[in-house]
Formats: sequence, C-alpha cells, structure tokens
Amino acid sequence: MDRAERLTYAGSGVDIDAANRAKARIKEMVRQTFNPRVLSEIGLFGGLYQLEPGDAREPVLVSSADGVGTKLKVAFATGIHDTVGYDLVAHCVNDILVQGARPLFFLDYLATGVLQPDVVGAVVSGLVRACREFGCALVGGETAEMPDFYPPGEYDLAGFIVGLVEKSDILDGAAVRPGDVLLGLPSAGLHTNGFSLARKIFFQHLGLGPDSFVKELGTTVVGELLKPHRGYLQAVWPSLGKKLVHGLAHITGGGLLENIPRVLPPGCGVAIRRGAWPILPVFSFMADRGGVAETEMYRVFNMGIGMVMMTAPGNAPAVEALVRATGMEAYRIGEVVAGDREVVLQ
Repeated sequence: MDRAERLTYAGSGVDIDAANRAKARIKEMVRQTFNPRVLSEIGLFGGLYQLEPGDAREPVLVSSADGVGTKLKVAFATGIHDTVGYDLVAHCVNDILVQGARPLFFLDYLATGVLQPDVVGAVVSGLVRACREFGCALVGGETAEMPDFYPPGEYDLAGFIVGLVEKSDILDGAAVRPGDVLLGLPSAGLHTNGFSLARKIFFQHLGLGPDSFVKELGTTVVGELLKPHRGYLQAVWPSLGKKLVHGLAHITGGGLLENIPRVLPPGCGVAIRRGAWPILPVFSFMADRGGVAETEMYRVFNMGIGMVMMTAPGNAPAVEALVRATGMEAYRIGEVVAGDREVVLQ
C-alpha cells in the first residue's frame, strides 16, 4: 500500500482532534462545579473525591444511574441541546434524595456517531448548570465517538451519581404507616418520562411540528416538551434535616401508580384524591386529543406531581411550611391506608 493511501483513525470516522477540541472547550465549564474535595482534573483516568471524617458517623454511599430516554429525540429535532444535561442531573439527584442522600459527585457518558464539539458543549453546559445548582461536582465522564453506530446528528446520554447519607437517616419506607399524609410537589411538565407516547401524540397522531403553537398549552410543542426536569433537593432537604419525612417517591416512569409502591412497607397502600392538585394542561391535552385512558395516563406520566412526601399527620403542616419557604407548593394529595402496596385513585 502506498504511504498516501494508508488508513487512519480519522478516515474511519473517529476524529481525535475534534474530540480534543471538545474536551478543551468543556474543561473550564466543568471546573465551575469543583469544590475543595475534588482532587483531580478532567482528563485523568478517574475522578478523585475526598470524604471528610466529619461527613457522617456511619457514612453510606448511595449511587444511581439513569438516562434521558427519548426526550433526546426532541433535542435532535430542534437542535436544542442545553436542557437535556440539566434533566439528567436533576433526575439522578431526585433518585438518591428519595433515600435521604445529598449528592457528592456526578459523571456523564455521551456517545455519538460523529462528534460535534458544539453539541457536546451545549449538553455539558446543562450538566454544569444543574451540578452547580445542586452542589454536585462533575468529576469526569466519557465522550465516545462510534461511527456507523448512531444515526447522523444523534447521541445517547447517561449519568451516574454518588451521594452520601448517614446510616441512621436512610429512608427505606419502613417508617411509613397507615394514616400518613401524602404531600405532592409539582412537576414542571413531563420531566424525562413518557416521551415515546407524547411524541406519538404530538407528532404522529396530531401531525404537529416542534414549532407548532398549541393554544391550550400557551407555548409551542418544543416549548412544552423541553421543559426541564425539576429538582427537589432544596424543597425537601429542610424536612429531612428535621426528621419529619417517613418516605419519598420520585415520580418517574410508571407514574404515581408504579412509583409510590416502591417505597411502601408491607401492609400499606395509598389512596390518592383526584382533583387534589392542578393537573398540568399538557396532560389534559394529551389525554383528550390523544384518546389516552385515565389509568394509562397515571401509569405513564407524573400528572403534575414530581415528588411525593409521606409524613405523619401532625407533622404535615410543618413540612408544608418548610417546602413553601423554598418557593415550591405542596399539595395534600392523599394518605397511606392499610393495603397491599397498591395505589387507588379516589
């Protein structure tokens, strides 16, 4: 083979120089999430994070991994990539918060066919914005370029979080008992779940485009679908500190019907009162215009409630006040009843 014809990695679709440019662009953004406990720089083989002796008497690390699902398809269709990174961090923070943990550090994984530094930079900007908001250090990650594996212009995104909880403060649902009050904290919209059905309703069934204005929603389709996944750390943490919470449920895929039972102990069920909180217009719109049955809506979507707090009746007013002091509403949406880990709509 002639020297001029020798194969190269770039010729096979992987541009190392482009990857290096992308890493250079995001390095300073990521450093904005660092604190004195981060002992490494971006680009090493692993991220170093130091725990301090006073963090907890019996420290327990809580970890979780998740993705953004087919909400990414909306980002691809619109070229708006700076929100899905925020969604990813907020989702993961909420997941470990349910067990009483505060976030320590986060890592991300982004894989694409052809690396586009501008797109990667936009995604990372969302990660950084969320990590700074929730006090979580972004200590590393992976950007993988895999030609012929992903369609042009598309990528996959996943996140990995590690948090800390005192062993005696772990929330495992054991304290939940019949009579406990359910407080629902409002979602901002779909968050990161149910997008396969939502996209089918908006784009296929109704024939709308991303920029179509929907009067009932007061915004465009993309304006509604890319609303960020709300984080509940600030709203919930004061009540956790005062040990007023018996259980928490992050309402993600599976909706209220599937997620609340995950934290119920044996002998407990939940009764939820219809009309106890405002159903966001997007859910009413999809149910009506998409012809989706009520039970299916409650199994797929959060229906306007992104986090459920369970507390003793006598503590409910104090929890409500602590939540509202952070600027978030809290709705009494139901109560824990005797049952077999099921949710009943009343």
